[in-house]
Amino acid sequence: MAAITPPTLGALLDRPDLALRLVTPLADGGRPVRWVHSSDLEDPTPFLAEDVVLLTTGTQFRGEDPAQYGAYVERLARRGVTAVGFGTEVVRAGVPAGLIAACESAGLPLFEVPFRIPFIAIARANAEAIAAESYARRSWALAAQRAISLAALRPDALDAALAELARQLGSWAGLYDAAGTLLHARPARLPNEVGDALRAEAEALLAKGVRAADTARISGRTFALQTLGRGGELRGVLAVEAEGLDQDARGVVTSVVAMAGFALEQNQALIRARGALRAGVVRALLAGDAALAHDVAASSWGGLPDEPAVAAVTSAAPEQLAAFLELRAAQLRGRFFFGALPDGDGLLLLAARDADAPFAEAAARGGGAVGVSRPTTYARLAAAIEEAQVARARSAEGVTGIDDVPDALLSSLGEGARTAARALLAPLVRYDETHGTALLGSLRTWLEHDARFEDTARALGVHRHTVRSRIGLAEQLLGRDLSSFASRAEVWLALVSAS
Repeated sequence: MAAITPPTLGALLDRPDLALRLVTPLADGGRPVRWVHSSDLEDPTPFLAEDVVLLTTGTQFRGEDPAQYGAYVERLARRGVTAVGFGTEVVRAGVPAGLIAACESAGLPLFEVPFRIPFIAIARANAEAIAAESYARRSWALAAQRAISLAALRPDALDAALAELARQLGSWAGLYDAAGTLLHARPARLPNEVGDALRAEAEALLAKGVRAADTARISGRTFALQTLGRGGELRGVLAVEAEGLDQDARGVVTSVVAMAGFALEQNQALIRARGALRAGVVRALLAGDAALAHDVAASSWGGLPDEPAVAAVTSAAPEQLAAFLELRAAQLRGRFFFGALPDGDGLLLLAARDADAPFAEAAARGGGAVGVSRPTTYARLAAAIEEAQVARARSAEGVTGIDDVPDALLSSLGEGARTAARALLAPLVRYDETHGTALLGSLRTWLEHDARFEDTARALGVHRHTVRSRIGLAEQLLGRDLSSFASRAEVWLALVSAS
């Protein structure tokens, strides 16, 4: 913030045209002077405000009784008067010794006003100083807003505008997204303890879902927080270290709030457009058009993760999760990808095996339960998604890997569930016993090979048409359409439960 000195007693005393003489000590240039008032009342405090300099000629004092001076100064000090100016040669030849002693005792500055200096000259000088300060503050605010607007024209608009705001205010400023993630911070990130506490304050403000502002006191530092966006569609929070911000500085901050809110609204529209493109990449992968998917991903996001990749699915796809994942995808360019599943059943997350995949972060930020597959090629992505969906169904929240599912399920099944599983598979068991076939074993092998007929045929040493025939007969006996993932998951659970 520009160094604009408010009118102070020290500034008045330093003016040679006023010829004021300090009688008692003045510390650090004196307090700010809001106004200059004159009165010879014995008790003028009902008509005074704080930070006022009181001028008097002393007609209210009778004799030299020290008690009257002490009581008078005590009343002024209690009211918050900044200083007392005593006009000499009007009633008295000099400043009364009792008044000097009382002011020294109370720590209230006292100065002498020569006879040739009218009180109105002092009041006018202070008023001019107040007007000059006000003009300087308005000029600074206009210049600051102009500088911030110019910064916002740069390619990195938000970061540049925030950096300029921090420079103009001479304090820390940070921008959080709708998930409470710190997107930009200037001049530097806060200490961990302060940063964590401030983030919690921002998340609490966002959780209200309405436009709001708040002030937080953290480790001796004061921060002002303001939500961005419309009620019900908050886009983030602007936080500024706000110790001593005046009306003009708050106006500058408000302009950045409006600018950042608009920019984040545009960013949300861009995220939605990217989301549609990402969903198209997922559909292309599932349709077997890997070349198209790779080309689109390479031109927009640096490509897809190398094979074998790890697939994960979320149980929800809120906008705030997509915004967070866009940030992580930018950080892990070419090693992490996400997109909506075709059936609207959450998001598909793909990460390179050696990448620091944000699966746990996605679950914590509104993704609900997240299931993770084994490493997969894109040719068997559909089967990997099914694995991830099985793992996701294991828990209502958090991250679950497919390798954790069988043992966890079996340990939680009671005898009643095992009985139900054997009943479901009974038609296959009876058919195999009656006809000497191996439908049950073939079905298990087929499910173990992610419902791929050629791989199952090689594993069983039979023709793929034989496998198709056996699976078709198993479907008839079970009364289930095994082209459905839900049906395959149910039968697989029965197989591992009944064994």
